[in-house]
Amino acid sequence: MVKQTLAGLRILVVLTVILGVLYPLGVWLVSRIPGLEANAEGSVITKNGRPVGSSLIGIDPQATDPNHDPWFHTRPSASAKDPLGQGDPSTSGGSNKAADNLDYLGVVQQRKDAIARREGVSPAQVPPDAVTASGSGLDPQISPAYASLQVARVARENGLPDDVVLGLVADNTTGRGLGVLGDPGVNVLNLNLAVQAAKHW
Repeated sequence: MVKQTLAGLRILVVLTVILGVLYPLGVWLVSRIPGLEANAEGSVITKNGRPVGSSLIGIDPQATDPNHDPWFHTRPSASAKDPLGQGDPSTSGGSNKAADNLDYLGVVQQRKDAIARREGVSPAQVPPDAVTASGSGLDPQISPAYASLQVARVARENGLPDDVVLGLVADNTTGRGLGVLGDPGVNVLNLNLAVQAAKHW
């Protein structure tokens, strides 16, 4: 019994050193390799030396005056209290409600009506990603269709020509991974920063 106890303790010590010290240290050292450090630190985007967000986490900007909203908006978050309210970036997850759930369909319709009013279009023109929360609830990207829907309002509220804002949308649109994976997307934080920079040219 003593022999078995000592063998167990040796295994415990060895695994503690490997998994509790060497492995975390190895991961940390790999994260310091040039080119990987930004990813390891959360892909933080800075402006004038100050962090303004992450390229990986979508935070929906809220306008001070909803009647004069200068921002492009992200997909809705299932963690928000209101249909188009700001989600909680400290939590991640979808609503887990089925596509035929009546509560879910009601929220989707509320979002569609609210976005149609905000953008001055009919509800039929609102694209699906504008009214459905993602699995994470924190998508940093929207579809080019949703970005295009917001161009007229953003251009008007920021005093920019529509074609300038359309150009910024195009500049911030990424294609499919490897040419075939996923769908094109527009990073909302990068796009909003580009719009603000265009105002001061």
